[in-house]
Amino acid sequence: MKIDRLIGTWFGCGLSPAAPGTVGSAAALAIAIALHAWLGWGRWEFLALTAAATPVGIWAATGTARGAGRKDPGIVVVDEVLGQWLTLAGAQSFGPATWALAFGLFRLFDIVKPWPVRRLESLPNGTGIVADDLGAGVYAALILYIAGWLQLV
Repeated sequence: MKIDRLIGTWFGCGLSPAAPGTVGSAAALAIAIALHAWLGWGRWEFLALTAAATPVGIWAATGTARGAGRKDPGIVVVDEVLGQWLTLAGAQSFGPATWALAFGLFRLFDIVKPWPVRRLESLPNGTGIVADDLGAGVYAALILYIAGWLQLV
């Protein structure tokens, strides 16, 4: 498997026969939980991780989409990984409720794609594939931040 496809499918998560985007988000969340538990990572580290990984994600999404011969194939889930990590940048604390809410909010906004998130899909190549998920991540992060501020999580 080529490296762009390996990253684009997030090490095979995108090859799941059922709900590959959800599988990719769950993998991203599992990595985040491990990074928080082992290294004490918080919101700023997840923001930095997202920023650092986004160019690689765009490159991998572009190559995987070209290889599949489609604009935004379902096998590309690196965008869900980046969006899920960006969502965690809105967390004020971390615990089971925060992890669950972050996962649910990101999946909701990724599926619904409120304005202007859906418009981001029209950007070229992997940029469009990744940008709409980052937009969904921004919405989810804002709600997660407000929930933390209100001490709901």
